[in-house]
Amino acid sequence: MIYADSNVLIRMVEGDATTRAPIEARLSPLRGTGRFLLTSRLSRLECRVKPIRQNDWVLVSLYDAIFASSEVELLEISADVVEKATELRAKFNVKTPDALHLASAILAGATAFLTGDRNLIRCTDILVEVI
Repeated sequence: MIYADSNVLIRMVEGDATTRAPIEARLSPLRGTGRFLLTSRLSRLECRVKPIRQNDWVLVSLYDAIFASSEVELLEISADVVEKATELRAKFNVKTPDALHLASAILAGATAFLTGDRNLIRCTDILVEVI
């Protein structure tokens, strides 16, 4: 199971073909294997804000379908995630949302963390793949 940061999901949905290509290349071997993609409820928030603000209900529906997909597991932000995120924020000096994403991935046992944010490679507690 791999974890997708919200910026990866946004690029996958809203990006052009060139932007989507490396993401699709990484995910396509896993498609059809059941639930393989982890993300957190924070991703749902981050992905849906702009379309809601712009009254783009088609895009909101697209995100809702992705988060409800049988291939995606939407993780809750528990007290344990907050505690782990606190440690990661202190240890690696990452922003709070990034720490919450990383903590969610680590505690869920993800094998990799997909992101577009190069600053997150400083986290050595999980394999961070900048895509």
